[in-house]
Amino acid sequence: MENNENKKNNKKRYHRYHNKRKPKKDNQADVNIQETDTNLNLNDAEIQLEDILEEEFFEDEDTPAVQKIESDENEEKVEVVGVRFKKVGKVYYFSPEGIQAQKGQFAIVDTARGPEYGEVFIANKLVGISEIVPPLRPVIRIATPEDAIHNQENAKKEKDAFAICLEQIAKHELDMKLVDAQYTFDNSKLLFYFTSAGRVDFRELVKDLAAIFRTRIELRQIGIRDEAKLIGGLGACGRPLCCATFLSDFVQVSIKMAKEQGLFLNSSKISGTCGRLMCCLRYEQETYEYEIARTPAVDSTVKTADGVGTVTEMHPLTGLIKVKLHDKDGDIVKIYHRDDVKLVHSQKKTDKE
Repeated sequence: MENNENKKNNKKRYHRYHNKRKPKKDNQADVNIQETDTNLNLNDAEIQLEDILEEEFFEDEDTPAVQKIESDENEEKVEVVGVRFKKVGKVYYFSPEGIQAQKGQFAIVDTARGPEYGEVFIANKLVGISEIVPPLRPVIRIATPEDAIHNQENAKKEKDAFAICLEQIAKHELDMKLVDAQYTFDNSKLLFYFTSAGRVDFRELVKDLAAIFRTRIELRQIGIRDEAKLIGGLGACGRPLCCATFLSDFVQVSIKMAKEQGLFLNSSKISGTCGRLMCCLRYEQETYEYEIARTPAVDSTVKTADGVGTVTEMHPLTGLIKVKLHDKDGDIVKIYHRDDVKLVHSQKKTDKE
């Protein structure tokens, strides 16, 4: 009986696996297509709506982004070099292969999409084996002046490619917004990043671009947060966007943070230029959580020097609370510091507050 049951389960897994690998029909939209010249394999297209600006460097996940992981002092150490490919981007670990790299230098490293030109952000150092996913991809060499010139030439080509792609999008009347164009260092691939409200069938666009540039063409749909990071701009504070200046990765932000910080829950006040919740809500969240835990919640009963009352308002950062005292002449509201009152009955803090 067990063998029969195992056979049935294996058969189900087999069909599920192969159903996922079935090619899409011609009338389905294509969002991520990798092609070479005019030999197009359109059936390999697949939708990708997640933020994928730099993930193509390590699609096989051999080289992870740097993460803060506490490692055991006794565990095995591995020598690494940290490299990033954008001015404000994730830092990835590479094996130095005997090369001594200094912070600020540029290097040619091996990635999933071929050799790439990047900046050394972390010089040679030893990290715990738990912080990496071996085997690490190698540093090929320290970049030469010729490599720097070639990288600058690629930047110029990308501007031209961007303009040409815009013309082709208008020609095909596609509902998509082109955000960026990037060449791989060895010019073996040209990537276009775009945003769109829905699926886009751009097979004819890919054919025309492949015929014009005579290289491998890839179109990738990105999220609106990545669009803001690429384009840049000014935030509500008047300063350049955090994601475009120093944030290497997007942090998780929730409406609960805005509530706990006492912000007015108006979407225009707590949303960034991308339309999502502002990343800066995260910056002071730990401080707010600590101070809120020390401050009596609204509707809690406290004992003051003037008698027992109910907390009507709290200001966690200053430690001040407003207390409504029940007096024979009527209710009186006074302000106290949380250290000057004694908690009698605690009102459980909830997300509704």
